[in-house]
Amino acid sequence: MSVQDSFPLSRRGFLAGACCAAAAPLLTPVSFAAMPGDNRFVTIILRGAMDGLDFVQPYGDPAYAALRPKLGLRPDTGLIDLDGFFGLNPAASALVPLWQARELSFVHAVSTPYRDQRSHFDGQDMLETGGNAKGQRTGWLNRTLAVIPRSNGRKAIDINTSMELILSGPNEADSWSSQSNFALAEDEIAFLDRLYAGDPAFAKAMEEAKKTDMSADSLYADNRRGAGIADMARLAGGMLREDYRIASFSINGWDTHVGQKGQFRKAVGDLSTAIITLKDALGEEAWKKTVVLAMTEFGRTARENGTNGTDHGTGGLAVLAGGAMPGGRVLGKWPGLSEDKLLDRRDLMPTGDVREVAAAMLYRQFGIEPDNLTAKVFPGLSFDRSSAYLRG
Repeated sequence: MSVQDSFPLSRRGFLAGACCAAAAPLLTPVSFAAMPGDNRFVTIILRGAMDGLDFVQPYGDPAYAALRPKLGLRPDTGLIDLDGFFGLNPAASALVPLWQARELSFVHAVSTPYRDQRSHFDGQDMLETGGNAKGQRTGWLNRTLAVIPRSNGRKAIDINTSMELILSGPNEADSWSSQSNFALAEDEIAFLDRLYAGDPAFAKAMEEAKKTDMSADSLYADNRRGAGIADMARLAGGMLREDYRIASFSINGWDTHVGQKGQFRKAVGDLSTAIITLKDALGEEAWKKTVVLAMTEFGRTARENGTNGTDHGTGGLAVLAGGAMPGGRVLGKWPGLSEDKLLDRRDLMPTGDVREVAAAMLYRQFGIEPDNLTAKVFPGLSFDRSSAYLRG
């Protein structure tokens, strides 16, 4: 039996563990996917429940100012006007050129089907599994790999120290950490080459692993790996510029119960940095074929709390960027912020399913059949080619 028959393994994990694994008689080859097509798709998980009402502020809603007397802004107090009703938090000013170039859009009042205890853990699980209920253990991005036309030609990578749930599952995907350096020494590689000299599958896998490790090294100045947001985005962009076509990573820091302004400013800055760095790392031609989707487990309360923050809510915001989607729009059906329009009289009412946003982008990028998107990738989702997220 081969490793190829039993389980997939990331390239960096392969390099890290291969020397120890050499002692195990059953451990032989590892396989990796072939060269894919041109379109790229990136997911960024915003962990902690991003406050969409602060990121893209509905200053034109009559109820907003009373709900957010300290957090709310207006164009005359620093808010960046988008369309006369919504305005962009000034912490995201670096994204304005993308908005002006129609390479940035927002989808307001969206959520997953999760409506239980507003738990980060349960909410993130449902966001990453893409189902209607808790308990699924495979990620929707992993299931996507099985339904992309010519899926054997697709390669996916999670920029994290271990595989996150969104890419976990039976379909092969790699994980790679920008802060780790697990490459084997030359004498260890030579030992493995001799040990498995008669195994062509191993030799091919080893060459692929070494090639990708060198590619990762080349993305860092002075060969120094970092753990920052820009480092993750640069690594993702560099891998996507080569033969990967799907990537995912996370940005923490969105749970803003206390003193939201400063913490939120940093988190928004991190997301802005990630998107701008991705664009730079991909280069102009690859960026034209890329869609980035940033999404969060749920939104936050419409009313600010007594500690200058916000609490766990429901309806939230998705961020779309890239040269392969029609930008310059705030999408979604706005429900209003008057008390009778709020969910449980406290949260922004969700009017859209964030899974539909993801499904529309997967359809746009890879031509996945809607029936596969609703049956296999996002069970229970209603989606077809008439989706509003495909217009424009």
